[in-house]
Amino acid sequence: MGLKADEAVIIALGGNIAGDFGSSEALLEAALARFAEAGLPLVARSSWWRSAAWPDPSRQEYRNGVVLVEARLAPERVIRTLFNLEAAFGRVRGARNAARTLDLDLIAHGRTVCDDPNLTLPHPRAHERLFVMGPLAEIAPEWRHPVLGRTAAELAAAATVGLDATPLGAPAPKSG
Repeated sequence: MGLKADEAVIIALGGNIAGDFGSSEALLEAALARFAEAGLPLVARSSWWRSAAWPDPSRQEYRNGVVLVEARLAPERVIRTLFNLEAAFGRVRGARNAARTLDLDLIAHGRTVCDDPNLTLPHPRAHERLFVMGPLAEIAPEWRHPVLGRTAAELAAAATVGLDATPLGAPAPKSG
C-alpha cells in the first residue's frame, strides 16, 4: 500500500438490512462501488465480518468491514459524503442502535484529533469494538490510534464490545 495507514481516512461500514440487494454483503459491496465517485478512493479493504446485533442480539446479525481511503476531502466533507451515501442506500436515521441498511462511520482522518459537537475524531468508541478493530487490524495492524497510541492489533485484542465478531467464513464463536 503506497499510502501509510496513519495518513488514510478510515471508514467502518455495517448494516443488517439488505434492502433491495438480497444480502447485507451485496449492499455493502454496492456502497463500496460508489466510494471513488464520491471522492473517497479505496486504498485497502477488509473482509466482511459478522456480529450479533447490539444491544438486542435477537435481531438480524450485522455485517461489518473497514476501508482505508485517500484523504482528499476535509473531515467535515467526508462526514457529509458518508451521510449522503447512507441515504442513497435507504438509511433512515431514527432510534439509536436500530436496524439499518447502511451505517458508515468515520473512524479516523489521518492523525486529526477533533472534539467538536458535530465531529469527534478519532471516533470516540471505535477502539472498544471488535467489529471495527478486527477488520482494521486485518488490513492495517500497525495503524496507531491518534490519542491512545495503541495499534489496531492491540486494540482488537483489548476490545470489550462485539466480542462475537468474526470474519465471514470463519467458524462462529461458541456462546458461553
